[in-house]
Amino acid sequence: MPKAATRPAPIQPVPKSPTGIQGLDEITGGGLPRGRPTLVCGGPGCGKTILSMEFLINGARQFDEPGVFLSFEESLEDLTVNFASLGLDPRPLAARKKLALDYVRVEPNEIQETGGYDLDGLFIRLEHAIDSIGAKRVVLDTIETLFSGLSDTRTLRAELRRLFNWLRTKGVTAIVTGERGDGGMTRHGLEEYITDCVIVLDHRVVDQNATRRLRVVKYRGSTHGANESPFFIDESGLSVLPIASLGLQHRVSPGRLSTGVADLDEMLGSKGYFRGSSILISGSAGTGKTSLAGYFAEAACRRRESALYFAFEESAAQIVRNLGSIGLNLEPWLRKGLLQIHAARPTTSGLEGHLSAMHRLIEEKKPRVVVVDPISNLISVGTSLEVKAMLARLIDFMKVKETTALFTSLTIDDSHPEGTDVGISSFMDTWLVLRNVEMNGERTRTLDVVKSRGMAHSNQVREFVLTHEGLKLLEVVRHEGRVLIGSQRAAHATDGPVAPRRSQKRATRT
Repeated sequence: MPKAATRPAPIQPVPKSPTGIQGLDEITGGGLPRGRPTLVCGGPGCGKTILSMEFLINGARQFDEPGVFLSFEESLEDLTVNFASLGLDPRPLAARKKLALDYVRVEPNEIQETGGYDLDGLFIRLEHAIDSIGAKRVVLDTIETLFSGLSDTRTLRAELRRLFNWLRTKGVTAIVTGERGDGGMTRHGLEEYITDCVIVLDHRVVDQNATRRLRVVKYRGSTHGANESPFFIDESGLSVLPIASLGLQHRVSPGRLSTGVADLDEMLGSKGYFRGSSILISGSAGTGKTSLAGYFAEAACRRRESALYFAFEESAAQIVRNLGSIGLNLEPWLRKGLLQIHAARPTTSGLEGHLSAMHRLIEEKKPRVVVVDPISNLISVGTSLEVKAMLARLIDFMKVKETTALFTSLTIDDSHPEGTDVGISSFMDTWLVLRNVEMNGERTRTLDVVKSRGMAHSNQVREFVLTHEGLKLLEVVRHEGRVLIGSQRAAHATDGPVAPRRSQKRATRT
């Protein structure tokens, strides 16, 4: 009887230590390799030390894993003050024996080399710190400083190799930071010794705008995101904003919500937008984009749903005043806290800064609807490709949160109104295009639904007016096979009865 084929035992995944840093655990598939050293390298000011300390702080706070931070550059006083300003004060954890900080001072001009040497003193010091609190995590920042004080680099490299092997035998998850070199990832080739996981941080300035990027170069025994991801450092620490981690697995809702304009609801299958969908309103200057955005936010407040309005062009007071001129009173909703307006110039931060602020406010306020007005202004702090990538992250983030999002975009070229400067129309579920039609010495505003996925919607181009009584879509008037707008409509109305309105033609687009 032939022997049954035996299946190979499944390969166990690499055990991981979660960092607790937003986005980083998603990119690495769960955290850093447990019980192994990880190299974090980059130039000055890119965030190596902050990432390392947050790894220790989160380990102690969230995962009950004490940690040791050994610094070769900054004194304990400087470290404490700097981290406390970012909400990472190590003193309370140190008092509870959950964190130990130590400073090894290396001054090249005070070192005199005689004979051979080793790092046994460092081993003893580090082992004492680990054993005194039962540490599971260790940070060495930055150990390359030793190279500046000792000239026998051959011996030093051998000692560093011995140190990293010793860290493995201790079973601690370690981060070693290194300065970026010209010919390699680090100045002195630390990547030669740490081969399990390497993370590169970058701080670049393009067109006077500073941005930070993170990339996992290698991760042995684990899949990981290989693309560059923007990250941001603010008063709450470090946040990584990966695009690949969100995917397209979000839930969808059959529910509908009003646009705030009854006639526009009628054009969208008589029910308005889908809940949790993304809506784009594009058009040239003065077509009424902000007005429609205001109606949408005000309708949410009337339903007792919270609304968050991100304004990149006007202040909150200016938006309230201007929308008041068309009959929208936002003051009561602002007082009740149902509506919150966050206004900022795009140039106050880079793209990742704006994205991080939006993420934080959406997480904190938990709005049901969000307005971003206008997204086209963000081009002043990034290229079209960068803005598109940022908005893709934001759209996916809000879809996961089941938040209905409305974006406005300025169209520069009136001859191509169905184009957007940032090229994100394909991400949108519903797209409304507003136009200023110039004829017979006047400008007339029109609106049409370019697409609205999953619902029957009107294919008519509707004229609308903005008055002190509000935004109103006008009835369609036809004469001799033509649709009359503006003064032609008025002239026809005085000459004879208005032609009866035909039923709106609808097309279902999915």
